[in-house]
Amino acid sequence: MLTYISRRVLYSIPVILVATFILFFAVRQTFDPCARARSSKDKTAVERCREQYDLNDSVFVQYGSWLGNAVQGDLGESERTNDSVKTMVQSALWYTIQLIFWGILVSAILSILLGVYSAVRQYSVGDYVFTGLSYLGLALPPFVFGILAIQIFAVGPTEWFNLKEPLFYFVGLHEGGGKGFNVDYAKHLVLPVMTFTVQIIAEWSRFQRAAMLDVMGADYVRTARAKGVPRRKVVTHHALRNALIPLVTVMAIDIGALFGGVIITEEIFSIPGMGKLFIDALNAGDAPVLVAWTIVTACFVVLFNLVADVLYGVLDPRIRLT
Repeated sequence: MLTYISRRVLYSIPVILVATFILFFAVRQTFDPCARARSSKDKTAVERCREQYDLNDSVFVQYGSWLGNAVQGDLGESERTNDSVKTMVQSALWYTIQLIFWGILVSAILSILLGVYSAVRQYSVGDYVFTGLSYLGLALPPFVFGILAIQIFAVGPTEWFNLKEPLFYFVGLHEGGGKGFNVDYAKHLVLPVMTFTVQIIAEWSRFQRAAMLDVMGADYVRTARAKGVPRRKVVTHHALRNALIPLVTVMAIDIGALFGGVIITEEIFSIPGMGKLFIDALNAGDAPVLVAWTIVTACFVVLFNLVADVLYGVLDPRIRLT
């Protein structure tokens, strides 16, 4: 298993290097790090800026210089705030990781439960109900669902029942700059997680249902049933483990992509995460922050694909031998 993991890690290194170079090149071509200096019409300031970012050299030299500094933890300074990009990314990343962690945890549990139930009880009333809800979830864009959720679960009940405070909050993740996992944190987390996961649960549950139906018709499952193995054991020990393999593939790809997709959720609920950092940097043309954001996102995608490869080996020992 250790050899299998080591091989996958080594495969990921050139992928990260190629991806980061392409993103670095794209941002360099799109945004000028010296735009502020040019607007001041100070030629000396422009030259200093060009030397700082190695703009007089080729893009390969620029990338090598940036990569060398990045490996040492130096991502430069924000043109918008003059703060350390590393500090800004670390602060925003913590908020986004919280949102993704709870969102993926809830999505994975509910999707597997709903998918297995729908497959085992195929064409039952429950199966039809969950199918209809999944189509509704897929049809609702996150920004529409988020606004509806705020009205239905926060603003509405407060007005209808004359409550002193809403059942759930919809600004940030803590009240008044608080920290830690407590009731206040949970009340702030419910609506963003709902908005973040509604389409994910709808998609993953349908995929899990299809994978379970495919496995339930396999020869080894029919053999287990013929031998008198209890139905629950057939579902959990024989069918579910194999049906999780294709779901893991979809989850790994989606989770990596969702790192950039939380932009909408963080904007709606004013969460100062990576999504909000990206929007602010994009509006200001803050090239150093945009470079760091895109490359962190790329590394996040590669990381979860690596996690998927490792989980393949855990779920199916035969894969470790490939």
